[in-house]
Parts: sequence; structure tokens; C-alpha cells
Amino acid sequence: MVDAVVSLVVERVGDYLIKEAAFLQGVRGEVESLKKDLEWMLCFIKDAEEKQVDNPLIRQWVSDIREIAYGCEDVLDNFTVKVHDRKFSNVLKVEEGKTFKRRQGLFTSIKKCSCKFASHVESNLYIEGKENASLYGIGKEIKALKKRLKEVSDRCGMYGLEDINKRWEASKPLREFKEVRRTTSFAFEENVIGYKDDFRMLLGELLCNEQQRSIISIWGTGGLGKTTLAKKLYHHDEVKDKFKHRAWVCVSQDFNVEDLLRRIINSFNVNHTKKLKKMEVEALERNLNESLELEKLKEEALKRYIHEFLRESSYLVVFDDVWGKNAWGRLIEAFPSNEHGSIVIITTRNKNVADCADYVHNLPFLTEEESWRLFYSKTNGKANETKEMEKLGKEMLQKCGGLPLAIVLLGGLLSKKSAQEWRLVHGHMWQHLNRDSDNHINYLLSLSFSDLPYQMKLCFLYMSQFPEDFEIPVMKLIHLLVAEGFIPRNREIMEDIAYYYVNELFRRSLIQKDKTQRGRILTCRIHDLLRNLAIEKAEELNLFHICEVYEGSNGSSKTRRQAVFFGIVNTLQLRQSNLMRSLLFFNIEHRGAMEDLLRVCCSFRLLRVLNLSNIAVKTIPQEIRKLIHLKYLQLGLSFNRDVPQWILNLVSLQTLNVLGNDSYPRLPAEIFKLQELRHLIGNFIGYFCIDKLKNLQTLKCIPVETWIKTNPERLVNLRELHITGFGREISQFTLDSIAKLKSLRILRVYTSRREIHSLNPLSKCLNLVELTLSGRIEKIPEEMPEIFPHLEFLELYSSGVVDDPMPTLEKLPNLAVLNLGFDCYCGTKLVCSKGGFPRLEILAIRGSHLEELQVAEGAMPELRSFIKSYATINFRIPERLESLPRPSNWEYETSDLEQY
Repeated sequence: MVDAVVSLVVERVGDYLIKEAAFLQGVRGEVESLKKDLEWMLCFIKDAEEKQVDNPLIRQWVSDIREIAYGCEDVLDNFTVKVHDRKFSNVLKVEEGKTFKRRQGLFTSIKKCSCKFASHVESNLYIEGKENASLYGIGKEIKALKKRLKEVSDRCGMYGLEDINKRWEASKPLREFKEVRRTTSFAFEENVIGYKDDFRMLLGELLCNEQQRSIISIWGTGGLGKTTLAKKLYHHDEVKDKFKHRAWVCVSQDFNVEDLLRRIINSFNVNHTKKLKKMEVEALERNLNESLELEKLKEEALKRYIHEFLRESSYLVVFDDVWGKNAWGRLIEAFPSNEHGSIVIITTRNKNVADCADYVHNLPFLTEEESWRLFYSKTNGKANETKEMEKLGKEMLQKCGGLPLAIVLLGGLLSKKSAQEWRLVHGHMWQHLNRDSDNHINYLLSLSFSDLPYQMKLCFLYMSQFPEDFEIPVMKLIHLLVAEGFIPRNREIMEDIAYYYVNELFRRSLIQKDKTQRGRILTCRIHDLLRNLAIEKAEELNLFHICEVYEGSNGSSKTRRQAVFFGIVNTLQLRQSNLMRSLLFFNIEHRGAMEDLLRVCCSFRLLRVLNLSNIAVKTIPQEIRKLIHLKYLQLGLSFNRDVPQWILNLVSLQTLNVLGNDSYPRLPAEIFKLQELRHLIGNFIGYFCIDKLKNLQTLKCIPVETWIKTNPERLVNLRELHITGFGREISQFTLDSIAKLKSLRILRVYTSRREIHSLNPLSKCLNLVELTLSGRIEKIPEEMPEIFPHLEFLELYSSGVVDDPMPTLEKLPNLAVLNLGFDCYCGTKLVCSKGGFPRLEILAIRGSHLEELQVAEGAMPELRSFIKSYATINFRIPERLESLPRPSNWEYETSDLEQY
């Protein structure tokens, strides 16, 4: 885990060397040298961490490196603050001089003074960098860090830790745990509880009369029971009768292909001597000098042997716990795709591996009833000895969330305990569960966690800051991850990389997706068990501290991030650390003036993230202007004031979110000075200039009076744009300006009942996939399929369309969601022809005057949800649509508050 922290710091030091080159001139060599030392340490850290479980010396060694890495980051961040304060002080002195001279009526000399100061700053930046480095003692601090790093390195030899880079020498407990999985995964438990329907479906796949070889994957999170279910199938009598040869092998992370192939051969339980003799004769005939003893065969020879052995037979092979596509690709080559109905089963927690199969079975969590039956059996019937024990058992069972491994371990823990001990476990459930279960859950998580790249490790741990069972908005999470610096800067857009990480965590079964829209994850959750274990790992790293204020918990003086939720917080609980980088508030009240709380937040000068979305913020204290590292600022839902001018001091700001139900703030006209802005979110009013914001990706909602004065050609990265307009300026708005936004994916235009003249300009927005239009169109252009070849989501309101829009809209090749809102269509009848809407999944129609919807046979073949709102009682629709379920709101409507 420490490799994640050190790698992150190394990246940040590299960024400093580029961005703050002028101010680091005096110590650039020392900073580069420190960066190089940390890079060398990275070569050793990962392997050292594998051994730290049973070696306190290594555990301390790794911890020391982590603290030095943090120290390096702190020195550079504090140095930047000091430089900023000095520059700001100089500017104030100049401003004071201006004021004094203005009072004497010397306006001309003021101007010269101002220009002279600006010129001085520009021309002497290099010298100032040297002076700053010397003035603030950064050189001494970096030398001290290098000295500490050398001392840590010297301890390797002093305490006999020189060989820590030998990967094969993993920790004994972890090796034993992996060996247990290899040797015991084949053990069979007859009385498997739960998954009746899953078993029935998979058994049907195994016993079907299909002659072609097929591959079945059982996919789900660790501890879900994939192996148990596969065993039950493997040992079923009808399965035994169908397949002539059967083999089972556990792959796991640390695998050797040749060893696996030999174990498969031995699993067939036949005498291989004759077959090997035949291969030896054939090899001699081809003048090949091959050793044909099974233990000496190489990978290719072993694959050839298995392929030949199974070519004319029906076989069933189970690959348990496959981690990567590389392992799977090398193994499957050995198994012939014959015409004997053979089956290969793989169990995996990696969706990428699962998708290689012909049939993918996503294993769900146990139901409440199945969970109780399993729990009852593992407690040997003690779960209902008394009413109190039954009540306590059910409450603890909820924490397991249907995860069989957690239920089994909890049941085993309680099976030999008295009623009084049940109460103690109930009060400190996770501590007992981890301590008394030989840490199998910890190791299970460690296997998945260790397999992640370091940035993905940080993302996963960061997500556990959100409250238990919290529905995490993915877009908000992405903005936070980028602001924290957890996403690498390269040629790809950081938000795309962050979404890939989130999706990959889901595919690896470490998180659960909650709400989705057209295959994209909108919100997600972490299983309670995984969250608790992730928090434990995060606290080991000092990555963050969770302050549950009803318990009166406090962080340490070295707390770097803090999540505060559920209760009443006072300012004393926040006065802990001047190293704070992130503050997230969830569902809290403040005892005292809200301004006091905000001033305390603003005292953390190294803060990068300040999320006040759940706090009633009426004004922003001006102390916030000193937070020069701040990259993410989200204000409360009740904020309804002008955003103050001095917010322009936050030169690092990437995300400004003031979105609220009844919040309509004004921005400073010169908001373009915040050149790092990537996401500007809120129901803004008034004029502000955004022309120069080349990094801007999200802009919502911008008033039309601002948009008509904007040059969109400079907004080269804008992906999402919301425009609102209700004044006289709306008459000047056309879609021609939108055509210049080449990166645009989402467009929402709300123009009341004003006419939207032509949609043709949008044909130049080749990446557009979502479109919402509120305004008069009257006629849907026939060339609409050519204008929007990639459109997936379409909402129309107040369009006043006279003719039936369906004959045109049904030709949109990729449309998945269609929402015809109020006053979209003036007619009474809608008709969809055969073959229309080939990919439409959700149809929503709202209108009080509609009488009939006709859908021809073969139209809307993919439709799965339908909704009609405010329709007349006599509104006639096909019977097929009547039986379709209503879609969830987020599937067919925009949900800004939920997403951000």
C-alpha cells in the first residue's frame, strides 16, 4: 500500500519541478535528487510490504519511508504557501501606495508604479526563486529529508533486510493462505445453502445437448461463493455421468502454467504411460529430442498432450479463481474445441476475464432468507435460542450484506459464545470478526487489493470515506479523485481515466454499481465488509480519518484528510492538523455560528478539497482566498449569494459546484482568470466571461446573456453544456455557436417557449450523445438521423411539433432513450412503423391530449421500459407496452443534484 503513497508523491514532485521551476531554482538539484531517491525506494517497497505482516522491522521500515514521502509533499506545499503570502503582501503594499498617491491626485504616477512593480516581478522571478528558497529554509528541510531517507536505507543492511526485493520470499501467512486456497478449493460441502436458482440455471447449461465446446464463467466479488457453487455442479451425479474426463485446478494470482497443466493431467485419474510412449515414438520419428517424463515436459508439450488426450472425449474442466486474461489465454489453448459437448468453467472476480466466456453468470448476494438459513446453520442452531439472540443475530447479519464468507465467519465466531458474548460481539462486530477469523477476510481483500495498480488502490481506499451504505455519485467522485491528484496527468483526459478506474473496480468486484444509465455507472456503493477493511488499510497509510461526531472522535495532529458525518460538530473537533488536504462533510449540524466553522476550515492552508454540500452556507468568509492549493469547492444547497470577487485568488481551482434546488448565484465577471477550472456547476445568473477557460469540460447552467457574448472556439475541451434563457436576449440565441464545440457530448438548452430555428448546426458536433431541447421546433427535420448519427438520449419539451415526430425519430440509429415531454407534440396520434427505433430501450411520453400510440410488429425490439404521464384515460397503447415496467427517473430524466 505504501507504494501507492510514494508513487503519488514522486508524481507530485515531478509536477512541482515543472510548474514551480522559477521558485525552486535555488534547490532544484536537491529536489530532483530526493525524487530520484524515492523512485529507487519504490523498487523495494512493494515486495517489502508482502513481508511486513510477520516482520515488525520491515513494517517499521516501510512506515518510515511513507512518512518521509509525506514530509516531502508537505515541505513543497508549505513552501508554495509562503511564496504566495509574500507575493500577496507585496501586492497589498503596492495597492496601499496607489491609494496614498491617488489621494494626492497623482493618478499618472500610480500607473507607472503599478507597471514598474509588474515588470519587476516578471523580470526577477529567477532571482526571487533563489531568494525564496533561501529565505524559507526549504533547502535545509530537503537536506533533512534526504538524510532521513539515507538512514532508512542504511537500516536495510544494519538489520539484515537487504534481500527484501526477492519477490518469491513472500510472507509466511500469505503464502499459507494462498496454499490453502490451492489445496482446499477442491473440498466439497454437500449442504450448500442458497443459490438454488443459480444452480438450476448453470446445471441446465452443463446438461444441455449442445455439441460444441462451451465456456461458462461464474463472476462475483470475493467471498460470494463462486467456488462453492462450482463444486456443487462439479460433483452432481448427472454431471459425473455426462463427462468422461473431469479436472479441477485453482489458478490464483501466483500461478505457474506448467504446474497447472501437470495438475490437470493428474486430475484425469488415468494411466498416462501409454499416451506418453506414443508421443515419444512420434517425437523420435520427427527427430525431436524431447524428454517425455511428465515432470519434465515444457509448456507447449504439456498443452499438446492435453489437447491430444481430450480430442475425442467429452470433458469438464474447472479453473477456479482466475485473475487475469493473460493466465486464461495461455491455459485455454490446451483444450480442444471438439464436438462432444465439452464444458470449461471459470470462476473469477474480474469481469474482463468473465467476458471471455460464452455464458457469463453474475452471482448475486444471498437473499435475507438465505442469509438467515446459512447463519443459523453455522451457529449450530444457537441463533434462535432466545428472542434476544435472534434479534442480535439478525442485526449483525444485516452488516454482512448477503456475503456468504462474512456470514460463515460470523456464524462460526458466535457458535461457541454465550448470550452475553453475543451482546459484546454485536457492539464491536468487525473487531471481533477480524480478530477471531484468522484474518481470512483480510487476506481475501488483500489478494484483490494487491492486484490493483497504485492509482486504483488509492481510488478504492478513498471511496471508503463515504458513509456506510452511501450511494456515491460517480461524477462527484471523479472530480474529487482528480482534485486529490490520484489520477495521473498524461495524454488522456484525467476524468476518463478516473471513470475507467471506477469501472475497473466494479469489474474486479470491489464495488457495486447502483444506478446506471445506458451502461454508464451513475452511482455506486461499497459492501460494508469491504468498506471496513478498506478503512483499516487507509488508516494504516494515514490517508484519511473518519470523524463520527456522535462518538466525539478526533484525528491526530498528522491527519491529512477528514470525513465528518452524522451528528453535531463543533469547531474544536476540527482543530487538529495543519497538514489537512481534504474535508468532506456528510449530514451534520454545526453547534455555533456557521461562519466560525468555515473559518476553521479555511485555516488549513494546504487544503485541496472542501465539500460543504450538506451544510447551509449563506456567506463565504474571505479567509478562503488564502487556500491557494484548493482544487475542489462545493458549497451548500442553500447558498444563494453572489460568489465573491476574491474567489479569483483560488488559482488552482478545478471544480466549483454551487448547485442547489433554489440557488441562483452570480459569478465574478472575470471568472476566466481561474485557468485551471474544469467543472463550473450551478444555476448561474448574470454575465461572466469564460472565453479563455480552455480546460473547461462542464458548464452548467450558463445564462443565455453570457453565452451569446462568448467565443466558443476557445472552449476546446467542453463536453457538457447547459444553457438557460428567459429574457429578451433569448431572441439572439441560435445553435450556430454550439457547432464550434467539437468535444461536446451533452447539450441541454432551456429557452422557455422561444423558437429554436434550425438543428442543422449540431451536425458538426460529432461526439454529441445526449440532447435536451426546451423550446419551439414545430417541425422535426427529415435529415435528423444524419444530423445526430450517434445520439443515444433525446428529451423534447415545449416543442409544439405539429406533425407526428415518430416517422423521423424512429430512424435515429443509436437512440436508446426518448422522452417526449409536455407540449412536445400538438397532435393526438403517434405511429411507429416496422423496424423503427432499432435500439430504443426506454420510451417516456407526457401529454394530456394524446389518444393513441400505434407500434407496428417489429418496431422497438429492444424496448424494456415505458411510461405515460398525464395522459387521458382513453389513451390507447399496444398491449405489449402495457406490461412493461416503469423506468427509474434517472434512466430517462436528467438528475444533476444526484450526479454531483
